[in-house]
Amino acid sequence: MKKNPHRGSDFRDFLREEGMLEAVEERAMKQALALQLAKLLKEQELTKAEMAVRMKTSRAAVDRLLDASNTSVTLTTLGKAARALGRTIKIELAPA
Repeated sequence: MKKNPHRGSDFRDFLREEGMLEAVEERAMKQALALQLAKLLKEQELTKAEMAVRMKTSRAAVDRLLDASNTSVTLTTLGKAARALGRTIKIELAPA
């Protein structure tokens, strides 16, 4: 019987060993951000088009921001979205 090398380790260890941890964490952060933005849009009863006008950008840019699979979002875009929703961005560097 072959021993499982991952038995006793956690899922983060497994992802790290497979070289996938960073990509998975980036995707999870973007998904959390997209969900939070969508919730605020719903609470404020804003359409994507209205959000785009507030951000002075295109509807397609808002769609990319709300797309959990698109991890390429700039700080400028995040700042525009936050201001459009009456929010601020809080970013911190945490120990690895």
